[in-house]
Amino acid sequence: MIFLLNLIWLIFGGGLLAACGWALAALLMAISIVGLPWVPAALRIADYTLLPFGRRIVSDSTPPLGIIGNVLWFILAGWWLGLGHLLLAFGLAVTIIGLPFAWAHVKLALLTLAPVGTAIETAPLRRR
Repeated sequence: MIFLLNLIWLIFGGGLLAACGWALAALLMAISIVGLPWVPAALRIADYTLLPFGRRIVSDSTPPLGIIGNVLWFILAGWWLGLGHLLLAFGLAVTIIGLPFAWAHVKLALLTLAPVGTAIETAPLRRR
């Protein structure tokens, strides 16, 4: 089921488009040299954006400089990534089939607020 959700996400849910946006943000941050501290977080989230189902976002302890980094991140790149996720979520939410994908985009839009200090882990499988 996770494979099917991820496949539909890539093709119809805007996952590939959103992941390209995160990768572009990482590239622009790397080119600017000043943004190098944000590149690993952006690439980690680009990877998560490609295949979000079956994985989850967990918060690590954010160091004090990480809070400043998150504020700068949001000003430089986070707002347009968040806007893109919200627009994709709105477009997907108009159909019942698109609701799980819309919810995934809303979670990713929230992640654009503070990507530094987060980690991605494989979600444990539930037993029936």
